[in-house]
Amino acid sequence: MADTADQKKSDHRSEQKKAARRRPGPPPAWWPLPACALLGLAAGGAYGVLKAPEYAATSYVVAVPDDTTEPATALGFAQAYARIATSSSTLAYAQPRAGVTVRQLRTQVRAETSPESPMIAITGTSESPAGAADIANAVADALSLSSNQAAKNTGVQLLLFSQAVAPADPASPSAPISGAVGMCAGGLLGGLWLLARPARGRHRDQTDGAAVAGAPAVGEYATLPAQGDHAENKEKEPVR
Repeated sequence: MADTADQKKSDHRSEQKKAARRRPGPPPAWWPLPACALLGLAAGGAYGVLKAPEYAATSYVVAVPDDTTEPATALGFAQAYARIATSSSTLAYAQPRAGVTVRQLRTQVRAETSPESPMIAITGTSESPAGAADIANAVADALSLSSNQAAKNTGVQLLLFSQAVAPADPASPSAPISGAVGMCAGGLLGGLWLLARPARGRHRDQTDGAAVAGAPAVGEYATLPAQGDHAENKEKEPVR
């Protein structure tokens, strides 16, 4: 009978060990990093596929001084005209040729200039290549006409340097590029989460890792008497 009981206990222990081996362990502590990277990849790829491509075209106008004006003055006027290129009055001049409303035109055009050159770059954006070129050329012509009305007083005239042409390729990023950017952003967020997560979670992960590796659990030491208690028990023992 004793052998049978021992055999049952041994079989029960072996079954418990097998069940513990089959039981999946806790996920690794770094699991948010690949998870966030995959989510970012999926989100970026979906954005690149679903978003309509956007085209950009740029026209250039240059500020030219007359015989009585210094070149530095033309550079200053170029900076000023770049600021009024997207004003309501200039866009109202450009709206009939651009073929869109003034509200849409305000969000589809931008003007840039350099502190070293009296040239203004006017960029139009649209979902069609021809529309982007039309917007850039319309705003460039409107800016030239409105500024040249005061050329006799300013001594600076705006001339069209280069017209915008319809681009062949979109300016918006493609689906692979959007996916790569999303993956990098997701990986960065996952890494930041690992660094900023609560200390309690990090301690629990370390405890789980030690238990999986076979280290004794912290609870096993809870029943052991403290060193001070052991010394007090010795002092209370009667002297024989």
